[in-house]
Amino acid sequence: MSDPIAAAKRAQRAELRERRQLLSESARDAAAEGIARQLDALVDSLGVRSMSCFLSTTTEPGTREFVEGAVRRGIRVLLPVTRTDGLLDWSVATPDLDITEGLFGSPEPVGELLGPIAVGDVDLLVIPAAAVDGTGMRLGWGRGYFDKTIGSMEGCPPVYAVIYDSELVDEVPADVHDQPVTGVVTPTKTVLLAPVGR
Repeated sequence: MSDPIAAAKRAQRAELRERRQLLSESARDAAAEGIARQLDALVDSLGVRSMSCFLSTTTEPGTREFVEGAVRRGIRVLLPVTRTDGLLDWSVATPDLDITEGLFGSPEPVGELLGPIAVGDVDLLVIPAAAVDGTGMRLGWGRGYFDKTIGSMEGCPPVYAVIYDSELVDEVPADVHDQPVTGVVTPTKTVLLAPVGR
């Protein structure tokens, strides 16, 4: 990664992280409700039977309410589990979901691990992001797990990043390995973007 891009990414991540930490609990609760509504509508519009979704941290727009509802509705939801080799493992969400802290402090499921290729047959990927720009370029949190996953999938399904409204920005610094997303889901809207190379 070239230094100016790396520095720009670090600066933007730090600013976004700080902004997220300043949100009140009521703003976070409202965001989680909005995300659940938007994701429910997206899943319905795409006819999703199987998908992947991350478990949000306390500062991310909340996805847990959505995951619980999707499982109750009979949707197969794969949850990511970080591995030391830089790949993601996957575990199926259950109604009585047991959660632990993953490698980097993110919430992860406790359950049978299905291996990295388990995500190959999902209808939709829902992933975290720090910010996304109008072309679909995504600024992640710097570990590259989701870029690797998306980049290695043959016939990749739609990929939507979950962000706050203010995190859909004009431009994010991008490097060659960074993967675009199909769209974003915010607490108030779902936006289909036109990523390059998709």
